[in-house]
Amino acid sequence: MLRLLPRRSNDVSYFTADLARELDGLREGSPGWWLRGEGDTRVASDVARVLVTSERSAIHGYDLIIAAPRPISVLLAIDPEHASGVVAAHRASVRSTMAYLEDRALVVRESRGGVVRHDAASWQRVVSFTHGLNRHGEPHLHDHVLVGARPAGERNVLDSRALYAHAPSADALYRASLRHELAQRTPWTVWRSFEGVEHVVGLDEGYRVLWSGHHSDRGEKLAWSRDETTASWARDRERFQPFGQLQVPTQDRTVLDEHRFSGGLEGRRDVARRHVLAAWANAAPFGQDPSELTRALDALYPRLVGGGGVHEPTIGVAEARMIGVVRELGPRPLDRSEFDRWCQRSRERSRSREERSR
Repeated sequence: MLRLLPRRSNDVSYFTADLARELDGLREGSPGWWLRGEGDTRVASDVARVLVTSERSAIHGYDLIIAAPRPISVLLAIDPEHASGVVAAHRASVRSTMAYLEDRALVVRESRGGVVRHDAASWQRVVSFTHGLNRHGEPHLHDHVLVGARPAGERNVLDSRALYAHAPSADALYRASLRHELAQRTPWTVWRSFEGVEHVVGLDEGYRVLWSGHHSDRGEKLAWSRDETTASWARDRERFQPFGQLQVPTQDRTVLDEHRFSGGLEGRRDVARRHVLAAWANAAPFGQDPSELTRALDALYPRLVGGGGVHEPTIGVAEARMIGVVRELGPRPLDRSEFDRWCQRSRERSRSREERSR
């Protein structure tokens, strides 16, 4: 899940004071890590330099909370041998998510001579903090990514509407990346149900009940050591009651779930690239590398390559779904070489149709 929280001050003590010792030995380096920029993430003045704004704006920046689905966080508690791989997969997916947001959602709105423009921008500094607990001591792998309200070299702050518009797509991309990365770095396989819920193959659903994340009170901020954390999780597991595992889908993992992709565009009158990306990411049940996903969209939807922010180019729903060519050639592959061959057959099909129509 991805949430956007505006920061109305440059007080970053909440992040610099949390040593996140529950993840000691599982992550590379300290809780704080720079996606761009440098400095000591334990020093408030270094971190506060990220939150830059303009004189007229009350918003200093944004805290983007990127959280792993509950069953994936549970792996921290039940599989310590591969927990470091889970954290690494999460961080890699956070990086890909932020790259997408900067590429497609970071724009500055400028009015010049009565003409409104939306110019692409970039952040000068981006810092993130990885945590492994919620306020009730449950496994909860998440990052707080801090970005400034004013992009590098700009006078005005970013267009927040664009960030919020792209947040659902960024969340879908994060989850698809995480499913893919976990399979690369750990023995675990994660799939996404048609209802939009992630499940870990071989993980009993009773763990989702044991550490549900749903509580009537907010709880207090915890500062547990790694040993205290593992001891608490061990006590929790004494209350574990098995519920059984869900049946893994039998569909081909190497192709897109075209039915799910089409359903992801249901109800739209027109389709922008962010909508296609979200539908595609959610329709890859076992995940996909973000770079391969981006490459596929650029190849299949060249009219949507340009633009960014809220005002992206759009196409019709029928063109986005590509139902005719999918019925003839089969579902679109997720593997690069197979995808290239699929695209070649699609081009040959189009040329053949053009020649017959002459």
